[in-house]
Amino acid sequence: MHRTRTALIVIALNNLLLVLGFRLWQSIFNNFAVEELGVRAGQIGLIQAMREIPGLMGFLVGMLALLLVEMRIAGLSVVLMGVGIFLTAASRDLTALIGATLVMSVGFHFFYTSNASAVLLTVGPDEAPKALGRLNSLGAMAAVVSTLFIFGTLDAWGYRTLFQIGGAVVVLGGLALLPFSRQPVQAERTGHRPPLRRRYWLYYALQFLMGGRRHIFTTFAIFLLVQEYRVTAQTITLLFLINNLMGTYFHQAFGKIVARFGERRVLTVNFVLLTLVFLGYTFVPTLDMLERTTFQVPGVGVGGWVLLPTFPATPGLLILLGLFVADHILFGFSFALQSYFQKIALGPEEITPNISMGQTVNHIAAVIVPVVGGMVWEAVGAQYTFLAGVAIALLSLALTLRMRTPRHA
Repeated sequence: MHRTRTALIVIALNNLLLVLGFRLWQSIFNNFAVEELGVRAGQIGLIQAMREIPGLMGFLVGMLALLLVEMRIAGLSVVLMGVGIFLTAASRDLTALIGATLVMSVGFHFFYTSNASAVLLTVGPDEAPKALGRLNSLGAMAAVVSTLFIFGTLDAWGYRTLFQIGGAVVVLGGLALLPFSRQPVQAERTGHRPPLRRRYWLYYALQFLMGGRRHIFTTFAIFLLVQEYRVTAQTITLLFLINNLMGTYFHQAFGKIVARFGERRVLTVNFVLLTLVFLGYTFVPTLDMLERTTFQVPGVGVGGWVLLPTFPATPGLLILLGLFVADHILFGFSFALQSYFQKIALGPEEITPNISMGQTVNHIAAVIVPVVGGMVWEAVGAQYTFLAGVAIALLSLALTLRMRTPRHA
């Protein structure tokens, strides 16, 4: 029991470091790319597609697990991600930005596969949704800290200094935790990766669609706000602050909800609501009646600390900001796919290789969607990029209705 508790603490601290660094990177990356390097929509799509290439190598985590335990892989991945964030500060052109992004991405993607596998190997199926939910909740707390750090320092230090400091903190913290990465439960190492099984086809299909759905949000929803509505870095950061403050409670609650009602019911409701969100992204910017009236949104400050400067907005923009928050909250249920796989897996030895293969499948879509979505955006407009998101959500809903587990057959 003591070893299990220690392992869960180390897993949680690694998760905190990773989220701390990644949320800092995510919150200011688009503004940094647009404002300092003049990156266009098609180039943003290219960068995000390149960022997802390491996710295609997710199957390598299953192979690494033959040599290292999952917790050690996760710890090393945290360090590597911090190095990539630090290197972002030195980027002066598109090539350097892509290179730094790739380094960061290798650490980020290898962490999530190995960390999820470590959790599923440490706790049983009944506790897995709750454990994953608590980790996401702790991650949201780390994101709040990252966001407040950006608010307090961005104007004074600028984008590059924030990348340097954030990267250094992640690297040093990850190195400090490495000696404690002792995993209490290890799957039997057979010397080869179990083959893909027809039994898992639904898990792979939903992972593929989840990869596409994710980038409609992380790439194009943010880019819509930045390019079309000139939303500032402070406002984007405030949105993430709102998301993460809500997540500190909701993610833990989501774990309990999944444990009680099962993955199929929860994901069904999730994809119904997601369809409505993407329909909003599609049609709200096209409605002239929502763009005719412009008014000033009052700023938010504490003493002399300005959290949000006054900015002009339209009813359409306010609706989109609300959809942005709703989209992020709905994405918090994505861990249900991992707990679903734990329930259908034939044995512990199949968890890491197939979770890692699921990540590879996820990122096949994640590499395609940013490039194709960016091309569609520039050719015929943003509306059609978000219509693709509607199609992804509806197909995910149809597949979710086919989910069965031994517990909820």
